[in-house]
Amino acid sequence: MALPADTTLGAIRLNAGDRDSLAAFYEGTVGLRELDGRNGVAALGTDEGRPIVELAAAPAAPPRPSGTTGLFHLAILVPSRLELARALRRVSEAGWRFTGASDHLVSEALYLRDPEGNGIEIYRDRPREEWREAGGEIQMDTLPLDLEALLSELEHEESRASEGMPAGARLGHVHLNVADLRSSERFYSEALGLDVTVRSYPGALFVAAGGYHHHVGLNTWMGEGASAPPRGARGLERYEIVLPGIAELDAAERRLAAHGFDAERSDEGLTAADPSGNQVLLRGASAS
Repeated sequence: MALPADTTLGAIRLNAGDRDSLAAFYEGTVGLRELDGRNGVAALGTDEGRPIVELAAAPAAPPRPSGTTGLFHLAILVPSRLELARALRRVSEAGWRFTGASDHLVSEALYLRDPEGNGIEIYRDRPREEWREAGGEIQMDTLPLDLEALLSELEHEESRASEGMPAGARLGHVHLNVADLRSSERFYSEALGLDVTVRSYPGALFVAAGGYHHHVGLNTWMGEGASAPPRGARGLERYEIVLPGIAELDAAERRLAAHGFDAERSDEGLTAADPSGNQVLLRGASAS
C-alpha cells in the first residue's frame, strides 16, 4: 500500500559536536534562522516557523567513520530559481566553498558540506510538467549546472532581497548511504509504502510519495555491506516523514510489523531504523 500523495518530510536532526558553531554556519551561510533551542537541540528554519534542520548538542560524539552508512546529504528545497541564485550568492559571499553544482533534469542543485562534514544540497525543482518518464521511471541525470546562467537571475532584482532562506523553503529530500539496496527497498518501499521512482541510476535507488522524483535517495557508494557508524556518532540522528494523520501512522506501524521491522511508538510518533541503521521518525501532521 503506497503512502498518501500528500506525505512530506519534516526536519532532519544531526548530532553536532559543536552545536553553537554549527548553528552559526546554518544561519550565516545557509540562511536559516534559529527558531528554538530547548533541551539541547537547536531548531533552525525559516521565518514561517517550519523547522528544517535540528542540531542536537553532542560534544562527546565521535566523528562518523569513513566508509560507513549514514547521511549522504540533506536537501533544502527553495521555491524558485531566483531563490537558488540568491543561495549561490549567499554561500559564496560567506566565503564557503561549494563541492558541486548539477542539473538533474527534474531539478537544479548546489552542493556543499557543513563544518562537521555533513553533506548539504540546496535545490529548486523544475515544474512537474517538464519532468520526463521512460521505462516507468522519472528521468534523472547529473549534468553540469550553468552557474553564470543561474546568477543572471539576480540581474532582474530591483533591490537586494533579504539574505535569509525564504518562506516556503523546506526539507525536500534526504539522501542516505546504505549497505544494500535490496534490503533498503524492502524497508522503504514494501514496508513503509514509498514508490520506487528511479532504479536505473548506478548504485542508487530513489523512492517517493505522490509522484515526486524522490523524498529519499539511497546509495551504496560507500561500498556494498558498509557498516553502520557507532551509535550517537556525529551526523544523522534521524529524519522525519510526515503523514497526513494518525490513521496513516497506525497503518504504517502495522505494515512495518508485518514485514518484520521493529518500531517504537512515542508521543513524537513512530521511530524505526532501516536495515543500514538510519533512523526515521514517522509522525502524523497533527503531531507537534
